[in-house]
Amino acid sequence: MNLNTVNIFGNLTRDPETRALPSGKSVCRLGIANNRIFTKNGERVTEVSYFDVDVWGAVAENCVKYLKKGSGVIVEGRLRQDRWEKDGKAQSRVTITANAVHFMPRKSEGGAGSAEKPTDRNEDVSGPESIAWEE
Repeated sequence: MNLNTVNIFGNLTRDPETRALPSGKSVCRLGIANNRIFTKNGERVTEVSYFDVDVWGAVAENCVKYLKKGSGVIVEGRLRQDRWEKDGKAQSRVTITANAVHFMPRKSEGGAGSAEKPTDRNEDVSGPESIAWEE
């Protein structure tokens, strides 16, 4: 049995980045920060983890259209490890490939929550092409 499932809630660390691939498909990269709050030696500790998420197709386009730095999202997906060689050394990076992206309601200026865009699901998650993201 193979199990590779990720569910993560966080806020975008930057505006979504999108790329059009030669096949015509769109892919969007989201940077997400996730906070884990716990108590250690009687003190409250916040541990922040950062993740890159790849979103494909129409949902990628909606992410670019409706999300911005600071937006809250819930991502359902799978882990993917990319491997390559640079200057003769093996490199790798683990990213999340989204199956679904749920947009969290944005707070209006008055503080009341209101959803500006309903939840979007990613129907085409195959991600058939390799993507090189310059860092």
